[in-house]
Amino acid sequence: MTFILPELPYAKTAFADRISAETFDYHHGKHHQAYVTKANEMVADDRALQGKSLLDLIEVSKGGAMPELFNQVGQIWNHNFYWLGLTPEKMEPGGRLAELIRDGFGSTRGLMDQLESVAVAHFGSGWTALNLADGKLDIASYHDADTPVAHGATPLFIFDVWEHAYYIDYRNERPDYAKTILANCINWTFVAENLDGRGASRANLSG
Repeated sequence: MTFILPELPYAKTAFADRISAETFDYHHGKHHQAYVTKANEMVADDRALQGKSLLDLIEVSKGGAMPELFNQVGQIWNHNFYWLGLTPEKMEPGGRLAELIRDGFGSTRGLMDQLESVAVAHFGSGWTALNLADGKLDIASYHDADTPVAHGATPLFIFDVWEHAYYIDYRNERPDYAKTILANCINWTFVAENLDGRGASRANLSG
């Protein structure tokens, strides 16, 4: 069985100029698809990898064991999780998540400021993630194709800071991209759902 590129959970036009349909065409339709295609080719060439899920392949390839495979499967998981964490409708966190945000960052604005700062300061390509660690919210950075699930983290949300995520709409202005998307497009319902510790599985693909 081969991996299939997951459908977006919203229309490509839903975000208007915050994330254009053209960006989705390239970011989802070409970049994300390319990782899926390459991973399928690599799995097809190695019987020991066949039948394994996306999370299984991340586990066997992490830590330098199979770096080329890790680059593909890490990027597939990260992108799957990124799309699920976005929404075209502005939302606000509530319930237990809001309490954790207040405890860790004082306010939602405080959390947004920290996420934005880490995303903008990240050197080169990679990801900024919000994880749950020891019952508290934690912000982490991952370079290139690295992913929170390779480190045993409990992921809640991930934000793409590869240039292909924003160049069409924001050119080289990563700060504008981070400020716009983080302030208006986080799917807080999805983030709260991942407090159950099952976030990794929500972006998994069967082998």
